[in-house]
Amino acid sequence: MSNKILVWDFPTRTFHWLLAISFVGAFITGDSERYREIHLLLGYTMLALIGFRLIWGIVGTRYARFSSFWFKPSAVVDYVRSMFQGKPQHYVGHNPAGSVAIFLLLGLGLLSGLSGLALYNEIGGEWLEELHELSANAMLAVVIVHIVGVFFSSFLHRENLARAMVIGDKTGEPAQGIQNHHAWLGLLLLAGVVAMGYAYLYKNWAPPGLTQVSQQPVATQKRQHDD
Repeated sequence: MSNKILVWDFPTRTFHWLLAISFVGAFITGDSERYREIHLLLGYTMLALIGFRLIWGIVGTRYARFSSFWFKPSAVVDYVRSMFQGKPQHYVGHNPAGSVAIFLLLGLGLLSGLSGLALYNEIGGEWLEELHELSANAMLAVVIVHIVGVFFSSFLHRENLARAMVIGDKTGEPAQGIQNHHAWLGLLLLAGVVAMGYAYLYKNWAPPGLTQVSQQPVATQKRQHDD
C-alpha cells in the first residue's frame, strides 16, 4: 500500500499535542510553589481536553472513535507478539498496543486531574495527595512506554507514526481514509485553550519578579517619606 490517506482529523491531532504539552508542564511544575498557578491551569486544561476527547471519541471521525480501537486482550497479545517477531500487523488507525496506552492515559489523566482539583479545594487528606502523585507518576511511565512503542512501531512498519499525528496522513487504501480534517473544530479547540489560559493567568498569576518591580515605587516613596 503506497497511497497517502487522511487518518487523523485536526481535532484529534490538536488534542494529542495539547495534552502532551499540558501534562509535561504540569508534571514539571508539580512541586513548585512559585509556579503553583501554572500547575493548576495545566491541570484544568488537561481535564478540559480529556472531556473533549471523551465526546469526540463517540461522535468524531472514523479513527477517532473509541469503537475503532476497542480491542480484546487477545488482540493486544497477538499484536505485541507480531512486533517481537518482526512482522507487526498493520492497522490504519490505532493499533492494539497503542489503544491500551490511550485508554490508560485518559484514565490516569482524569484521576490525576480530579484528585488535584480535590486537593486544591481541601477535599481529602494525605491519601489523596499520594493518589495524585501516584497517578501522575504512572501517567509519566505510560507516556515513556508509549513513546518507545511509537518509535519501535515506526521502525518496523517503515512509517513515521509521530509525523502522521502531525500532518494526519498514513499509508493505506483510498477507501480507508476519512474525508474531512474538521479544521474549524481543531482551531476552535486550540483557541479555547489559549483563551482559557490567558484569562486564568491574567486573573491569578504574575511572572516572578513582576510583583517586586510593581511594588518598587511604593517602597521608594516610603523611603522618601521617612527621610
